[in-house]
Amino acid sequence: MREALLKQIEAGQENALGRFTLGRMALADGDAETAITHLKRAIALDGSYSAAFALLGKAHQQAGDTAAAVKTYTDGAEIAEKKGDLQAAKQMRVFLKKLSR
Repeated sequence: MREALLKQIEAGQENALGRFTLGRMALADGDAETAITHLKRAIALDGSYSAAFALLGKAHQQAGDTAAAVKTYTDGAEIAEKKGDLQAAKQMRVFLKKLSR
């Protein structure tokens, strides 16, 4: 699947879901930096992609960048709430509280 998604990107047929999937796979492999690259691109393609914000925050945490994680969760929660994705907003606020402990 990873190779097929990368080929789509090379062919100029990228989309937010494909970038999100690549980011999720990279994070599962322990490669937070690659995950961050893909997830930032997913958000650039779809600025209201709540799940991408949540996963990007997690990737920043795994990379040891707490400040970036806080900003991502804060922005993501606001965007999710405006979109009506209340569960995602609540989830990101929980992550924020855990980070502030």
